[in-house]
Amino acid sequence: MTTDLKRPREAGQSRQAIAAVDLKGIHKSFGDVHAVRGIDLNVRPGEVVAFLGPNGAGKTTTIDMILGLGRPDKGQVSVYGMAPREAIAKGLVSAVLQTGGLLKDYSVLETVQLTASLFAHSRPAGEVLERAGIADISDRLVGKCSGGEKQRLRFAMALLSDPELIILDEPTTGMDVTGRRDFWNAIREDSRRGRTVMFATHYLEEADAYADRIVLVREGQVVADGTAAEVKAMTAGRIVRCTLRGADSAALHGIPGVDGVEIRGDSVLIHSADTDAVARHLLNNTPAHDLEIVARGLEEAFIALTSSDQGENR
Repeated sequence: MTTDLKRPREAGQSRQAIAAVDLKGIHKSFGDVHAVRGIDLNVRPGEVVAFLGPNGAGKTTTIDMILGLGRPDKGQVSVYGMAPREAIAKGLVSAVLQTGGLLKDYSVLETVQLTASLFAHSRPAGEVLERAGIADISDRLVGKCSGGEKQRLRFAMALLSDPELIILDEPTTGMDVTGRRDFWNAIREDSRRGRTVMFATHYLEEADAYADRIVLVREGQVVADGTAAEVKAMTAGRIVRCTLRGADSAALHGIPGVDGVEIRGDSVLIHSADTDAVARHLLNNTPAHDLEIVARGLEEAFIALTSSDQGENR
């Protein structure tokens, strides 16, 4: 195994010298469905990147191509400067998926040991179990593990080859709040050591809190790429939140400058580019009270940037 490729951070190689993931104009179709439409993406070593989009946006298809499970119809995919399958063969890449790969009649430790036997070189089983936070259940049968514990087991298995790049698909599904926090603390620690992480999640607060960079895709194209703050700033306007009993949606939509209204019982959320004017109108013309003006969060940015009236692709 070539040392400078397997461990660029240990060899002192500059993090900017070679991209962890480099996608150049990739396209992928399945019959009449154009799933990926010219995605360009460059991920630097050590970055934690959230790859987000609605169902059918092309996320899974793109990730499959990074993992060598599919090939683009057009464009180029490289991982650490080589073809995805070559990078995987060198142990540079691991993935944590939501399903598959676990035998219920094996213990947690036996599962890790079995997986370790498939590699020419691997980290010690006890070490990866400790890193994944499941060393205390090493004797438990996989079939007796909770959904969150199984996800941690998959994470431990992914760490065995000591990969440079880990791709995570909904990694914290089934974990409780404490488990999710501990998991992401471990991921951030790995990132500080130079490991690159790409993850897809429906928990937008995780992307907001833990990603260095957020990439939003819609209908097979990148529509936003930047820090959480930069992505949020791409959608103009703020939100007026207030309490208004018996709110009339049509009347609220008629307030000048209102872009959208959400009524949740007595709680009302009004989206506007001029929230000060909206707040003055509410205070002077309605019995609204407990007003609060807040910036749009990542969820609002996600909806604004990825919604489409043209339908969704794969």
